[in-house]
Amino acid sequence: MTKRRFGKRWALAASFAAVMMTLAASASAAQQAEPPMKAGKPIQAGDILSGELMMMEVRDAKEGGKRVPTYQITSEPRRLPQPGGLCNLETGPETFQLITSSNAQAAQLKALIGKAISVKVGEVACAQDAGQISEAVVTKWSLVRQR
Repeated sequence: MTKRRFGKRWALAASFAAVMMTLAASASAAQQAEPPMKAGKPIQAGDILSGELMMMEVRDAKEGGKRVPTYQITSEPRRLPQPGGLCNLETGPETFQLITSSNAQAAQLKALIGKAISVKVGEVACAQDAGQISEAVVTKWSLVRQR
């Protein structure tokens, strides 16, 4: 009382299940083969942080929702000084928000958007406020000239 196509459908379902089991087994083997990720090298005040500079506009709550430019460096993972350390990440932060303290600093960065830059870190901490778009925040910094 089964339909004529029952055997074909059953064979298709069985082969699909076998393929899925093979893929799952190879994926789990690949996960086991990966070495554990290591935390990045530590960064202290006075160290150089290099990476590509990006600019985004975010709404500032203090300025009444006005859009303000926010600058960010994408770099290799770094480990911050204690107590932050890895900022609740496996390898440490990779994105660092640069806080500008003057219009002169903002003008310096605006000319370098999209380019690789280096900054000398004065103070760095993990991002904690809702408006911070990066994993870590560099509050005091100075631009290092590229040759």
